[in-house]
Order: sequence, then C-alpha cells, then structure tokens
Amino acid sequence: MTSGEQLHARPLATRIVDHAAIARNIERLRPSSGAGIMVVVKADGFGHGMLDVARTAVAIGAEWLGVATVDEALALRAAGIDAPVLCWLADPWTRLTDAVAATVTISCANIETLRAVADAARITGSTAQVHLELDTGMARGGAERARWAELCAAAAHLEAVEVTGIWSHLALAADPDPLSTTAQREAFEHGVALARKSGLTPRVLHLANSAAALDHEQTWFDLVRCGAGVYGIETVSDRVHGLEPTMRVVSRATQVRRVAAGSGVSYNHAYVTERETTLVLVPVGYGDGVPRGLSHGGQVVIDGVRHPIVGAISMDQLVVDVGNAPVRLGAEVVLLGSPRAGEPDAQEWADVTGTIAHEILTGLGGRMAREHINQVGTASS
Repeated sequence: MTSGEQLHARPLATRIVDHAAIARNIERLRPSSGAGIMVVVKADGFGHGMLDVARTAVAIGAEWLGVATVDEALALRAAGIDAPVLCWLADPWTRLTDAVAATVTISCANIETLRAVADAARITGSTAQVHLELDTGMARGGAERARWAELCAAAAHLEAVEVTGIWSHLALAADPDPLSTTAQREAFEHGVALARKSGLTPRVLHLANSAAALDHEQTWFDLVRCGAGVYGIETVSDRVHGLEPTMRVVSRATQVRRVAAGSGVSYNHAYVTERETTLVLVPVGYGDGVPRGLSHGGQVVIDGVRHPIVGAISMDQLVVDVGNAPVRLGAEVVLLGSPRAGEPDAQEWADVTGTIAHEILTGLGGRMAREHINQVGTASS
C-alpha cells in the first residue's frame, strides 16, 4: 500500500474512546460505603458507544446499567448483556411486553404506566420488575408527592408486578451548599416510609447522581446512578475530583494555503486576516456535531500548538489560522483531548458555546468514525 493509499484509508475524523479512562472514572465514583453503582449508558453512552461502554462497566463490576428508553434496554439485551437494567422513560404506549420479557426493570411514576406494565406482565406470563420514581423537588419526572401514596397503594395490590426499588433524582447536587440536597433526601426518606407503610418492600433505594456520588454521602443509599462522571465530566467547574476525559476527537489537515492580509474567510467573511498567514482546512463541521458557536473562540491543537478556529464553521468544514507554523498536509488536528496535554476538552467547548459538556459529547457523530481502545469487556464490531 502506498503512502497516498494509506492517507485515503484514514477516516476524516475519529472519536477515540478510552475504556481504561472510563474504568478509572467508574472506580472514582464508586461509593466507599459499599453501595452499588449504576452506569448510565443512555444516548449511545453519551456518544461513546452504548454497547462497548456497557461491556466495560459490567466487566469491572458495575451492578446496574441505566438507560432512558425501552429500545436502548432491548439493544443491550440483544447484544447479550444480561446485567440488571433500569429504563426510566416508559409509558403505556412503549414496547412494554418486550421489555418485561427481557427482564428489564421499568420505572413507573404514575398509575397508568404501572397498570400497563402489569398488563404486559400478564401477557408474557411473567412478573415485571418495577422501580417507582418519586418527585422530591425536580418537578420533572416522578410522581408528585400528593399522588405518591396512591401510586404505592396501587403497586402493592397489582398482581404480576414486583416493586424492587424506589428512586428519585437530585436537582442541585452540583451545588456545594447541601441544604437543597438535604431537603430532597428527607423528602425521599419520607416517600420510602410511605411506600413501606403501603406494604411494599423495595430492595434497592437510589437517589444520588454523579455529583452526589462525589460530594453528598448522605444520598448514597443502596445505589448511585452515574452518567456524566463516567465520561469525565466534572459537574462543577471549580471542584475537581480527578475524573478523566474519555473521548479524544482527531481529524487532519486536508488543505494548507498561504493567504494575503485582508483575506475574507468562510461564509460572510466574518473573519478577515490581519496579516499574511497560513490557513488549514479541517474536514469536520456542525453536521458532525462540532458546534457552530466555536467559530468565535474555539481552538484546536496541531503539532502540539493551539491555533484558533476562524470564520464560520460550515456543515462539514472548518478553517484554522496557524500563522507561520509549518503545518503539513495530513497533519493530525486534535479537536478534543486532554487538558493536561494542553488540549481542549468538552467542557472548554461548552464554555465557549454557552452549553454543557453533556450536550457536546452526545452531539458528536455524523460522519465521524469511532475507535475503542483499552477495552475491558468483550470488544464489539
């Protein structure tokens, strides 16, 4: 194979997922109390590859996997992953019979969904495993406190349904002031007491997310649910817990040109060169999840040096001003990497574009390839 053929065989951009970093983050998040950990693999594992992340999590001892949708849960089962799975976005119109038959634990926050799960269990001739969700102050998912006792009473009298867990979600766990988290914990404990008074005997209580797993020991109960932290997202910018970025995004220079001072760059000439300079074309854009907002303040690393993204980011291209740096055609361009190496990470992109790192990671994809390294579980195709 010639060097030219090798160049053309390379993907235009690749997301490199480091499973050793994922495993280390999981261990950092694991409570010292002995409580279990649920690794959240929804949204294709925050863009890292749901099945591969799930295999790594199970291989290093994660007790549960968490997903949003029934389809995500069924994809885990179809791949042969038989660890306990909680699905929390179910309603009477989802594929409940398939989920129950696949031993997926289903979250219920209202009587209508609970009854639909019971119907699915009767159709499949099995007992459905259910976790009831209580709203303790998020005003998003979960049963309202005024209806919680009614939901628990209904669950206690339904055949073919076993309530194995109770859970809620914290709204302000990233706040170093524990008062709001304490209030939610107390509301949760009150809800659990009401559930037990109704005759329910839940074995698994879970309230903590990644931020609480790191900072609020009083919320750990039997299980902590960790999503963002698993993928290296520090939940509060001024408190660092040693979590590592788990995805590196690289592309390459597909065109290198010297331009004169006063050259307008990309659409609408939002950037005009102030001097003679070298511009590098990189074949990724907002169609691949690179936020258009990085047109103003975004940077990449080439040959170990940071350079600014200039001009409007296009659907599948962006331009970098490298000044007089001797960048060669085909040079690696690091879009996301390790701050320890002086490279941008998802949080930096989020700061520049006014969003959160979660949105950055889950938005990446498009035509980017994905490569897995240091896998702990069985590799997938």
